[in-house]
Amino acid sequence: MAEAVAPRPASTILLLRDSPDAKEIEVFMMVRHYEIDFNSGALVFPGGSVDKGDKEIIAMPELYSGGEGLDEATLSFRIAAIRETFEESGILLARPKGSKTLVDAKRASEIEAAHRADLCDSKISFLKVLIDNGMVLALDELVPYAHWITPEGMPKRFDTWFFLAAAPPEQVGAHDGKESTDSIWVSPREALEGGETGRFKLPFPTTRNLIKLGKQASVNAALDDSRGKSVVTVTPVMTKNNGGRQLRIPLEAGYDGEVFEVGSVG
Repeated sequence: MAEAVAPRPASTILLLRDSPDAKEIEVFMMVRHYEIDFNSGALVFPGGSVDKGDKEIIAMPELYSGGEGLDEATLSFRIAAIRETFEESGILLARPKGSKTLVDAKRASEIEAAHRADLCDSKISFLKVLIDNGMVLALDELVPYAHWITPEGMPKRFDTWFFLAAAPPEQVGAHDGKESTDSIWVSPREALEGGETGRFKLPFPTTRNLIKLGKQASVNAALDDSRGKSVVTVTPVMTKNNGGRQLRIPLEAGYDGEVFEVGSVG
């Protein structure tokens, strides 16, 4: 029997804002490039793998706020979430050193223009971007929302933490044109409808989290509902059933079910 692939630590953020008419919540999502080898062409939340540079930032607590009492693994997931979101969307969850207010859209745009491309190409470290621009990561803005681990037996596996965060005012975000080819602010309702009609390709965890998020009427309601809640880890177990596939997840994870049909095999 082949040895199980170890899951790679990863993070993603559901960046939230209220819709212009304030009637529903919206989340920032991107379409992954069709040549990417994981979830190609899928509509996803910004995120990616934890890297060694994220762990280097941990050793400099002056570069982040909200890390009190968190262990190294937890810190690395949160730092990676903010870095990956900046790389993939240009949205920066940080504060100028000494400020209690998130960086304004104009300054965030200047930092994005100067450093985002080089950061994505590994020509500069996120640590250096923070130091050179006097920024402190706002880890306290992240609310743990979900924890999914790719099923055993898959060729590529991730151990992914999902966080909620209110998008900084007037930071609208944009895809990078490389790993992702499009980006939108979309309500969970519209994204799910698009998944049903074929407009969007939605991975199973994305679908479940959109359904869960769609029950919230506003950004504040979503954040308040998740703060302090224990997060149940989900590692789906996949079985074949009458030519299709079933995924079993823990009922207590809060996704309105335990067994889900996920389409045909082959």
